[in-house]
Amino acid sequence: MIHSIGRRKRSLARLYLKVGNGLILVNSKKLVQYFPTYLHHKILYPIEIVEKNNQFDIDVKVFGGGYNGQAEAIRLAISRALCQFDIKNRNKLKSEGLLTRDSREVERKKFGQKKARKKYQFSKR
Repeated sequence: MIHSIGRRKRSLARLYLKVGNGLILVNSKKLVQYFPTYLHHKILYPIEIVEKNNQFDIDVKVFGGGYNGQAEAIRLAISRALCQFDIKNRNKLKSEGLLTRDSREVERKKFGQKKARKKYQFSKR
């Protein structure tokens, strides 16, 4: 059993990967039930790259953020776990940019302003 962690924005995914028959559970639900269909390809992309479809059972606990951030956190965790499973996968995943942590976060709101950068309208007179 391999354990890895992936993060994106405010999302954190803890992943457990083991050899199996392709069952993917996200917060004790099947992947199809938890995520909208347009995100399935994004999550399973690292497994497709290394050509190991339906060879691993994956159990994920994910919290924080929205669907897209959670999906990208899971994708990073899967990529890291596949590198731990076999170091030969690293070159394929790295060339696709799947091992890079996207560090962009929301900038905090400042006092005296509407949002992080937007100001209240200025009146000269």
